[in-house]
Amino acid sequence: MRELNLDRLRTLLMVADLGSFAAAAKALHLAPPTVTLHVAQLEARLGTRLLHRAPSGVTATSAGSLLIDKARRLLAEADELLQAVQAQIAARGGRVRLGASTGALAHLLPQALQALAAQHPEIDVQVAVMTSVEALARLAAGNLDIGIVALPQPALRGLRVRAWRQDPVLAFVPADWKPPRQVTPAWLAARPLIANDSGTRLSRQTAEWFAAAGERPQARIALNYNDAMKSLVAAGYGAALLPHEAGAPLPDQRISMRPLRPALSRALGIAHRVRLDDGPTELTLQALLEMPAR
Repeated sequence: MRELNLDRLRTLLMVADLGSFAAAAKALHLAPPTVTLHVAQLEARLGTRLLHRAPSGVTATSAGSLLIDKARRLLAEADELLQAVQAQIAARGGRVRLGASTGALAHLLPQALQALAAQHPEIDVQVAVMTSVEALARLAAGNLDIGIVALPQPALRGLRVRAWRQDPVLAFVPADWKPPRQVTPAWLAARPLIANDSGTRLSRQTAEWFAAAGERPQARIALNYNDAMKSLVAAGYGAALLPHEAGAPLPDQRISMRPLRPALSRALGIAHRVRLDDGPTELTLQALLEMPAR
């Protein structure tokens, strides 16, 4: 026995409190040899006697008294912990760890989290910014409960990715550039660009959009923060290709939004483990899936 066992500590406390192995066995509904074994295992683990055995009864040694005092507090804390967890389960509360990109955090998740909080205020959703690759890796490792990821994604054992929504990708262009009603790869490639970070799915999508028209422009800067990209567009630094989610506020008046020709869209999915092992995660998924698709 490498570690101290709580059941064995409870046995020791009962023997010391009742002054008898037999009385402790009866109170704990254990066989007398089991009680004797529990105490012997503790003594072997610590390398010292914990109880004095005498015809008049059992008393604690000096080491035994110290262990009993500490164990009493430890067992009380363990009981409080179990009660708190059981109360949380009964209330369907708990903590849910969710990972998403900055774009999803800014304009999509607040709607779902507001609806969830109204119905289940006991659920604590902890949100972290991360890429799709990182979210899937953390889900597989058990360090995340839900991930908002770009689609498509490769199949991963033990994980499920559900299609969630599809939003148009638009050209965000400085208004004084006087962009056409629809922006083409050729028109945009001839102008300064603000690109998405190369580690994102959107970066690969936009590169493919340009390449299909025979264009391979070089961006002035690459970022992974949509609001910062829009600020640079407003300042006239360059144009950017970004998704525009339904319900997202209109950008700065210094920015013109234009549809693309050919059209481009960004698909998002909700990733989670195949086996959902707690109610809060299921309720959070439900709130996300009930959001309007557009």
